[in-house]
Amino acid sequence: MGKTKPKLVKPTLDKDLDKIAHVEEAAHHVSRGFAPLGIALIFLVLATLLAGALAMDRPGAWIIVAAAAIGAYMAMNIGANDVTNNVGPAVGSRAMTMGVALAIAVVFETAGAMIAGGDVVSTISRGIVDPAKMPNADVFIWAMMASLLSSALWVNLATWIGAPVSTTHAVVGGVLGAGVAAAGMSAVDWGVMGGIAASWIISPVLGGIIAALFLAFIKEFIIYREEKIAAAQRWVPVLIGIMSGSFTAYLALKGLNKVFAVSLMQACLIGLGFGLLSWWLSVPLIRRQSRGLENRNQSLRKLFQLPLIFAAALLSFAHGANDVANAIGPLSAIVHAAQDHEISGQVTVPLWVMVIGAVGISLGLLLFGPRLIRLVGEQITKLNPMRAFCVSLSAAITVIVASALGLPVSSTHIAVGAVFGVGFFREWYTRNSKRRMAYMRNKAERFEIEPKPERNPEEIRRRYLVRRSHFMTIVAAWIITVPASAGLAAVLYWVMSHLVL
Repeated sequence: MGKTKPKLVKPTLDKDLDKIAHVEEAAHHVSRGFAPLGIALIFLVLATLLAGALAMDRPGAWIIVAAAAIGAYMAMNIGANDVTNNVGPAVGSRAMTMGVALAIAVVFETAGAMIAGGDVVSTISRGIVDPAKMPNADVFIWAMMASLLSSALWVNLATWIGAPVSTTHAVVGGVLGAGVAAAGMSAVDWGVMGGIAASWIISPVLGGIIAALFLAFIKEFIIYREEKIAAAQRWVPVLIGIMSGSFTAYLALKGLNKVFAVSLMQACLIGLGFGLLSWWLSVPLIRRQSRGLENRNQSLRKLFQLPLIFAAALLSFAHGANDVANAIGPLSAIVHAAQDHEISGQVTVPLWVMVIGAVGISLGLLLFGPRLIRLVGEQITKLNPMRAFCVSLSAAITVIVASALGLPVSSTHIAVGAVFGVGFFREWYTRNSKRRMAYMRNKAERFEIEPKPERNPEEIRRRYLVRRSHFMTIVAAWIITVPASAGLAAVLYWVMSHLVL
């Protein structure tokens, strides 16, 4: 019998070192999940220290410090949830990486908040509660505190379950619940509340329809044409002109309007001028970009990447200018009421409050935004640069249309509704478009490809292009945002009033 080779046994010391290395690696992996929470906590502490230093010798200093902490918490939740809709489609379509998207969003959100965030904001969101009905300044302060905390908690929960919701609606619900608890049902303007409730339906439906119409145009006039590149050279500059004009009007209405007064007609005329200029400049640019491109869909995607990056930047700027008020509005109201012991429907925003709002939104996006960015951009439906372009364009046009009709809308509902609209339209178009069927038949004949057999209904159902589970979760979150935030605010006000007042 031949001698068996002795087994090489790893020394005990090496085994122990390997175990230690694995433990360190596991600990590092786990600690990465706690790092964002740690940074967020540091920001909350710094916000409270800043507020304490500035309000130390003023009346109501401890109330201002507490409100600053809650306002900073709300700002981070806005960044984690609401901002993701601006860059999600561009990331999902691979027009930009997550890192580039976060950098663009942070820079332009901060710029929008600081430049056009408004020196004066409404203390009672959209006038749903009459400040004159509040018994005194102390009751008003705790009602605002309860509304701010309840809306922040609700948006935090929505982010955790993966549902992009309207932070404006969360604040509206918080003000409604706290207002009713503090001053009774008669303090609420139910007509305004009815308009806000209508926006639950109007915003996503209008955004989805507009996005679907643009996608239908791109498919009919560019994608399913024999000469795709020639069609793109003709129509892409037109689409860029529409995008540029729409965003210019959008920024004038939702951003520059905070700096100086701009009417809807003036905004549209400014947008028309910029749109024509952009079309004229983009004609030679698109012609130059399309040189040497193959006559296929993959080539078309390259022509939409740059417009998408601009769209994400402009959406972020407008969002920073418009929605930072959801965090700093109630906070500014509390600061004013605590210092002057009076209730005001319009207050001036202190610079330090604006800084907390702008930094908080940017930090929330960086630390907690990537999860919802991936959901909006990748998990609801598959996006490419053409589809993502339609979503971004829809967001700007829908706001302009709604402003013209006097309808209250939510930018979050518009963007997510546009993603759903693109997905559902693709499902319908795949089954019903005669142009697509003819194009695919001609392609099969030209390249001698065996045509695909017709799918049975069960297979078609399994291959839906919109994930129904996400659709149901998001719609449910939209429906209960206002009542959930209102109920939580009423409970928080009751607790605060019994502890303090």
